[in-house]
Amino acid sequence: MEKPKSLQSLFKEKIFRIPDYQRGYSWQPEQLKAFWEDLLSLPERRSHYTGVLTLKQVSGASIAPSDNEFWLLDDHSYHLYHVVDGQQRLTTFVVFIQCFADFLTALPGNEGRPPKDIEVNGTLALQDLQDSYLYKVNPRGLFRTYKFGYTQDDPSDKYMRFRILKEQGAGQIQETFYTLNLDNAARYFAGQLSELHEREGPAGLKTVFEKLTKRFLFNEYVIEDDFDVSVAFETMNNRGKKLSDLELLKNRLIYLTTLYPEEEIGEAGRKSLRGGINDAWKEVCHQLGRNRLRPLNDDDYLRAHWIASFQYSRRTGRDYAKFLLDEHFIPKNVHQTIEREVVLQASVEQRAEVDLQEQEEPESLLEEDSDAPSSARLSYVQIRDFADSLKNQVVHWFDSFYPELAGEMSEHERLWIDRLNRLGMAYFRPLVMVVLSKVNSEAERLQLFQRIERYIFLSFRMTSARSNRRNSEFFKLARTVNFHEANISEVYKRIEDALAYTFNDDGSFRIEDFYNILSKKFAEGSGYYGWSGLRYVLYEYEQSLMSQRRQKKVDWNDLLKTDSDKISIEHIYPQTPIEAWEVPFASVPVDARPFYKGSLGNLVLLSMSINSSLQNDSFEDKKRPKFDKQNKKIRNGYSDGSHSEIEVTEVAQNSSWGPDEIKSRGLKILRFMEDRWDFQFKDDTEREKLLFLGALIK
Repeated sequence: MEKPKSLQSLFKEKIFRIPDYQRGYSWQPEQLKAFWEDLLSLPERRSHYTGVLTLKQVSGASIAPSDNEFWLLDDHSYHLYHVVDGQQRLTTFVVFIQCFADFLTALPGNEGRPPKDIEVNGTLALQDLQDSYLYKVNPRGLFRTYKFGYTQDDPSDKYMRFRILKEQGAGQIQETFYTLNLDNAARYFAGQLSELHEREGPAGLKTVFEKLTKRFLFNEYVIEDDFDVSVAFETMNNRGKKLSDLELLKNRLIYLTTLYPEEEIGEAGRKSLRGGINDAWKEVCHQLGRNRLRPLNDDDYLRAHWIASFQYSRRTGRDYAKFLLDEHFIPKNVHQTIEREVVLQASVEQRAEVDLQEQEEPESLLEEDSDAPSSARLSYVQIRDFADSLKNQVVHWFDSFYPELAGEMSEHERLWIDRLNRLGMAYFRPLVMVVLSKVNSEAERLQLFQRIERYIFLSFRMTSARSNRRNSEFFKLARTVNFHEANISEVYKRIEDALAYTFNDDGSFRIEDFYNILSKKFAEGSGYYGWSGLRYVLYEYEQSLMSQRRQKKVDWNDLLKTDSDKISIEHIYPQTPIEAWEVPFASVPVDARPFYKGSLGNLVLLSMSINSSLQNDSFEDKKRPKFDKQNKKIRNGYSDGSHSEIEVTEVAQNSSWGPDEIKSRGLKILRFMEDRWDFQFKDDTEREKLLFLGALIK
């Protein structure tokens, strides 16, 4: 290996391309910050070793005369290389250089000037910078040939050219979570360069450019032998920012396409299969990154797809990756080599992990593991079908998170999936994804979503069931529905059977678990305010009142868990009452009053966040709007607040709020819960017990 080279030297007469088995740009703010800090803190006359850049030269014979690179390779002795390792650093360098060029161009005095007249340093013009590091323009000016880029069918290539490198005529650009990372990097460097220029002026810009291009050093290693670069890529990327399992799987599938003999698949078939894999990953990356503010995790999707496609097991925390990468999509299953099986003892860690899983879910339906490696050969058709399935399911995965962005979904379905997300979909998301994909009847889908929502509310909000209770059962149901081995009525029955434990023999709801949960909350001093189901219940109650009045006054986003959120649900009778509250509660012993404060009927959903200093006001003051000294309204009163607030004023017909009103409203909300989630408490005695206003105090 030669001595380390500067980027200035590395980019001479080279064209870099990211091959299709590579992941996209994955650097996050922490890596960008480290890069920038390394650049700023590099002392004068010192160099910064950046690592090894591993390349594989592309044969000139594979470059067609119609390719944009051909004129440089043919006439200028350039060479084209695939980047096997080091693409994250090279990508960051190119994005930075473009941001640097954009910043220079926008400086006062440079606007409108051609690149050849804009100075970078004493010996280099902006035109030279672009020629050296970004792109060369065809002599006739017909097109650009980029020094660094992705394979032409990659969405990141188009985004890099048109959004980052400012080529004109983009048209529609498909965005993914990788293109989001490119955009974030450009924004970050633009901001840092602006701040540096304000602090140090043109000299600061010149210094960082010199450091980056001349004193950031790489060892260049060119793979000469035509061995499996996909395997080299996977091995090399076990360091640094680790590849996700989805990224590793793409590389693995592409590698497997090279192993089928010519007589079995043919060159056209091999090319088609590889193209299908790339198309699938484009769609997956696009869908997972569609919501730019909250992109979805790729490995979460891969695990959900595995649950829906293969037999679920609970052997390890990453059992899906172990199966896909170590047991199923492996060269041995293509070659079908025979290996002697040797039974090894499990390690102490493995035994402990199994023991822990058995403790977590003893009631799980532990069917035999049918996801063990099959003796049947892995055909290229199976790889094709798997890639197609990943591509087809991902849109439904996205829709399960963001129904408001779903292309073809009725308002009723959006409402119920939105409810599931507000409540917490728990382990039902793979099943919801499959149902959206495979169940054609909207009525059946809606009925299932309603049953899932009821199950989650009754099991996980009103009882103390563990969060993974019966998850194996419903994971396996997702697979059977996916392969049409179970109809929707069977799923309904399994959900109802799983809820049977929450009811008494006479059909009434067993309140013991719910009562014990609330007892602990009241003992801690929070009461219903500390119950995990409160926000959801009060929001649904507000929606039921809204349906009668037809004006939405509260949005779920008002209840997001932020520091100021605690005042979005208010104690009507305040936690720290002023003297005006003495009269309504004169009949209640002082040590009993905290139970009224935390009781269900005393908690109301506000239409807007308000200053916490107003929460101790008298009921009469809370009913009226608040104004500042300039007569500007600073908060609504109950009389013009949320529908729940308005109802509070209607409950307090005598303009007072006391023990009777808290009990009356609490019973009303409990009855709403019974109607909304289709269950019944045994009688009013149980309802009053759950309000914690009588039985516990006595």
